[in-house]
Amino acid sequence: MKKTQKILVKISNLLLDIKANHNELYVLLDENPITIPTVKQPKVDANSLEDYLISLKEILKRYNKNHKKNLKLT
Repeated sequence: MKKTQKILVKISNLLLDIKANHNELYVLLDENPITIPTVKQPKVDANSLEDYLISLKEILKRYNKNHKKNLKLT
């Protein structure tokens, strides 16, 4: 499998996990499976996909940290 395909699988799995287990976060991500590019042929390479995957992981990590903190307060 190509590197790009592997990253896309990781992104898809992470988004499915977020949607299933953290629906309130998923809604805030505003993920839309159908997008209309603003340029004629947008370039999406492995590096940009990797950056996106990293940012999703960071968002989930911060969400979990804050969510656990809020649970302790109640």
